[in-house]
Amino acid sequence: MVDPRTPVLIGAGQLSHRVDRGEVPLEPVDLMAEALRRAAALTGAGDAVLTGADAVHVVSLLSWRYRDPGLLLAQRLGASPRDTSLTGMGGNSPQTLVNQACLAIQAGEADLVLLAGAEAWRTRMAARKEGRDLDWTTQGDDVPEARASTEDVPMTAPHEAARGVLMPVQVYPMFEQAHRVVLGRALDEHLVAASELWARFSEVAARNPHAWIQRAYTAEEIRTPTPDNRMIGFPYTKLMNSNNAVEQGAGVILCSAERAEALGVPRDRWVFPHAGTDAHDHYFVSNRDSLGRSPAMRIAGGRVLELAGVGVDDLAHVDLYSCFPSAVEIAAYELGLPLDRQLTVTGGLSFAGGPWNDYVMHSIATMADVLREDPGSIGLVSANGGFITKHAFGVYSTEPPAEGFRHQDVQAEVDALPARDLCEEPDGDGTVEAWTVMHDRDGAPERAILTALLPDGRRAWGVSEDPDLTKVLVSEDVAGRTVALRPDGRFDLR
Repeated sequence: MVDPRTPVLIGAGQLSHRVDRGEVPLEPVDLMAEALRRAAALTGAGDAVLTGADAVHVVSLLSWRYRDPGLLLAQRLGASPRDTSLTGMGGNSPQTLVNQACLAIQAGEADLVLLAGAEAWRTRMAARKEGRDLDWTTQGDDVPEARASTEDVPMTAPHEAARGVLMPVQVYPMFEQAHRVVLGRALDEHLVAASELWARFSEVAARNPHAWIQRAYTAEEIRTPTPDNRMIGFPYTKLMNSNNAVEQGAGVILCSAERAEALGVPRDRWVFPHAGTDAHDHYFVSNRDSLGRSPAMRIAGGRVLELAGVGVDDLAHVDLYSCFPSAVEIAAYELGLPLDRQLTVTGGLSFAGGPWNDYVMHSIATMADVLREDPGSIGLVSANGGFITKHAFGVYSTEPPAEGFRHQDVQAEVDALPARDLCEEPDGDGTVEAWTVMHDRDGAPERAILTALLPDGRRAWGVSEDPDLTKVLVSEDVAGRTVALRPDGRFDLR
């Protein structure tokens, strides 16, 4: 007998809107509405699964700004929710929303909850390039700003910003190097391993009807720079970066088991969230103990399995957040998952598509479909925001949880772990920890970024545009070498 307050995922829908193939652009709220209509259609329970929603929560958007997108979405769907909200920035947001919704349903604070997100980034960028305005919906000042469902915190320290370190494409390649060093691999060996991992992801995307790039690439194609696959941040080519040039929307419908019964949703459509966790690593990369590790992933990922009463060997299906190979590699390492098993159900952000903060809504929607096709199996979804910073995990199955949905915030355990201090104006020698070289749009080395550890254990950043130095950094393994650091941020290798 399932407890009436047990949270149930009864519907999940998604779409890739192919404006690149002539489809008429839709604004983000309409992409979300269409995704939820598709989710509702799969429940077999009619429009009541939408119009009866008492909460609508939306993932933060970048391609357009609405004052309260949840309210606007509810109006599109004919719903009159008591609560609407908008997340802060971060790819962890969709799974965090599921965790929050499950707790609200379990506590009797909500019965039917809609979650959604979308981006129309290709259209937004095309309009900006052409200098034209978009006639998308603008809510008036009489509409209050949406309640924030998650906190928006800075991901970049002031000193990092001063050194020009602001973007994921700059930082994740450095995580790749740090992880490689911890594993003790040579540069070439590790690049082959990372590209083989990404080739397996592309094979999944090739079979995913919702993927933006439905093509399987070889590992050699992925790691080899070409005019169509230029080097971006060494050692990552374009195909090893998240693809945000997409128009995608996804939505999830959650309710209590009691409401699912009342709506007449067939039992074979039910997917149960078993457990969820949330945590974040030290917010600033500068303060991380190791750039190749994630204590928050280890603790929150391990705890979600404990709460669900399962181990990694019990997981039939896994989707690890996959903005860059290092995100997957570090998550797999921390969770104890081998890289030679399948670690995605979508194909990942490079191939299935990376609609900024909303990828994991697609991941959850796909996982629900996969679990329905494999009844009784168990699936794990991980979500990551920032620079391997904010994390959320969820365990799902078509079988109900033995002890109901369980959730834990493990932040206190993460905060108790070691952190490093930052030296903002180093003047002396350090040891190279991690590095990348950013390339221009023609694929030429442009700017080196490096972190080094000082004799007293502090971390320091270095940057250089010296062509002789960038040439060395894209051809030699300089990990562990001595580097001379200057107060203005410049550096030289000894």
